[in-house]
Amino acid sequence: MVQLSFFEQVPPKSEIINVASVPQRSPFRYPGGKTWLVPYLRRWLAGRSVPARPAEFIEPFAGGGIASLTVAFEQLAGHVTMVELDEEVAAVWKTILGEHGDWLAEQIVNFELTPESVETTLAKPAHTTRQKAFQTILKNRVNRGGILAPGAGRVKSGEGGKGLKSRWYPRTLQKRILSITAIKERITFIHGDGIKVISQNAYRKDSVFFIDPPYTAGGKRAGSRLYLHSELDHRELFEIASRITGDFLMTYDDAVEVRALAQQHGFDFQVVPMKNTHHAEMTELLIGRNLNWLR
Repeated sequence: MVQLSFFEQVPPKSEIINVASVPQRSPFRYPGGKTWLVPYLRRWLAGRSVPARPAEFIEPFAGGGIASLTVAFEQLAGHVTMVELDEEVAAVWKTILGEHGDWLAEQIVNFELTPESVETTLAKPAHTTRQKAFQTILKNRVNRGGILAPGAGRVKSGEGGKGLKSRWYPRTLQKRILSITAIKERITFIHGDGIKVISQNAYRKDSVFFIDPPYTAGGKRAGSRLYLHSELDHRELFEIASRITGDFLMTYDDAVEVRALAQQHGFDFQVVPMKNTHHAEMTELLIGRNLNWLR
């Protein structure tokens, strides 16, 4: 691989993705969400070196699931498998992709959101998966930045001074959830360890993997601050990715240690521009075996 300089790797600013132009399909406000990546995802799956549509798209660190949802809605693969370890996030996907998606949508649209109702609802023990799913969506929408990790604070002033309601869009959430339930046969959800799922399916030449792990490599603290399950052996992940016989695309924070791991395993990498939730221009790394489709 020819190592490009930082400035040669960054596409022109005109290529920074306007996330407002991308369909918003996930019910989550997810820290580190990948809405900005959707156009790149389409280019990857349409321009891979293997011309056939993949039989399976596997997302081992699903989180808010925008990548999986895009592939499922746009039928960019024969089937989609989402994997998530976090119990609360998993409860949401189990509910939406199971038998109670309609129930969850109705609970959301009928909930009278006040500071008192939020605290009362979140203080109650969840006795069922669907109850935990509702609590998780509620917490995701009223916590600052959508953070679900312990210690996250509530939204205070919010957008336009709306406070807790500034990110609570019940009709929009209802619509998104019902849209997902309408295509749920295209998606399989696994509550489990993403690295194990990659390892178990690495032999499948007809499958592709979108790997977006918590950003804790190189001493980065964002992952540990935002996610409950942030501990990850990044070296092990790269080693397992090297065994994948199909194709894969990885996203990472741009860190020296990550570049070194990519080079050690013979992977290609490219710096791409993006905007965070505060509209600040940033860059991330895309990593794969061959990223000529990006250049």
